[in-house]
Amino acid sequence: MRYVVGYTPTERGADAVALATSMAMAQGAHLDLVYVVKKGAPYVALNPQGSRVSAAEQEVLTAERVGMGQVPEGLDAKFHVREADSFASGLIDAAVEFKAGLIVVGAASNGLFKRYSVGSVANALLHASPVPVALAPRGYQRKAPVTRLTVAVGQRAGADAAIDVAIDAAKRRGVPLRLVSLVELDAAAGDAGEAVNAAHIHANTVLADAAGKLPGGHGVSVIVAHGRTIEEAIDGLEWDEAEVLIVGSSRLAQKNRMFLGSTANKVLRALPVPMVVVPRDYERVGPTHEL
Repeated sequence: MRYVVGYTPTERGADAVALATSMAMAQGAHLDLVYVVKKGAPYVALNPQGSRVSAAEQEVLTAERVGMGQVPEGLDAKFHVREADSFASGLIDAAVEFKAGLIVVGAASNGLFKRYSVGSVANALLHASPVPVALAPRGYQRKAPVTRLTVAVGQRAGADAAIDVAIDAAKRRGVPLRLVSLVELDAAAGDAGEAVNAAHIHANTVLADAAGKLPGGHGVSVIVAHGRTIEEAIDGLEWDEAEVLIVGSSRLAQKNRMFLGSTANKVLRALPVPMVVVPRDYERVGPTHEL
């Protein structure tokens, strides 16, 4: 099992390493820290021979030293330098080559108050990645193992792949699984009470199915969170510090690709924990592609 970590020697890179570490602990997962340089840019092969290096080469060596220094002892990791037209394409190419189960990146560094600000790299990944993408909130430094997984169980196409990934990930980690249905009352067609009732019926159906796929006694629960807005519904939920939310990509996404829909974007604006976005119709291929 391998996770590709989009790394730069910045706060954003440190956030990505911390989240990848948290998700990899107790998994036996291997971290591939990928540092992307523009095609044609000068850089040094790792462990260079010779006495002098250029400024560009020194940047790569510094990134390797700082990045690998952030990986806890005992966790298997390797640093890679990749040439690509863009940071996102370099990460995707690496994930395909390594048969990785996840790409992990930090949120954009701009934005004074929001912990999440989806920048150009994350946005490009969310439009093109063939594997799940994990987004670390700004300032995320927790490296202890994940303690609970929550999955959004919407009624639209795209949720099934995320639910299957969440069930499998919770089973392997031995952590509780929480199913959450979010209802935006202001957007509910017709009576809000009917929308909440329909969400309860659907969520309990998913709960019964999930319970049947988990070992006996495995913790699994369901909650319907509602508010005038999605942000209000998210704010009303209780979140563990070491929790991760899993969502499916938009039904408008191409097959086996991602696109962050309007609901997921609203969730991201209010979410206090990391988010993993699963491509629509995502199919894992062997244990190396597990989350």
